[in-house]
Amino acid sequence: MASKIEFVEFMADQLREAGTITYKKMFGEYGLYCNGKIFAVICDDQFYIKITETGQKLCPHLPEAPPYKGAKNYFLVEDVENREMLTKLVAATYAELPEPRPKKRKKE
Repeated sequence: MASKIEFVEFMADQLREAGTITYKKMFGEYGLYCNGKIFAVICDDQFYIKITETGQKLCPHLPEAPPYKGAKNYFLVEDVENREMLTKLVAATYAELPEPRPKKRKKE
């Protein structure tokens, strides 16, 4: 089941204090980006954020689950109403993730 754009927009609004939040449709689901760096996915209208050491210290209670078959585990965040906790978790996760690789230019 594909995620609803309304849920994706709600999550982007919830996370807006963590940085510039954008999203991109990927195979019927969505990838979420903070300042151009992918940090989470939304699958089946559920919010999954990449697991980092800082995230584990900040939210040790979060369950881990794969967002889709064959994926590695992410944190499954079920309390999507807690904007303060979400902002802290996203900021901490963003800071720990590597910068995206520069895109290769197409040869002419």
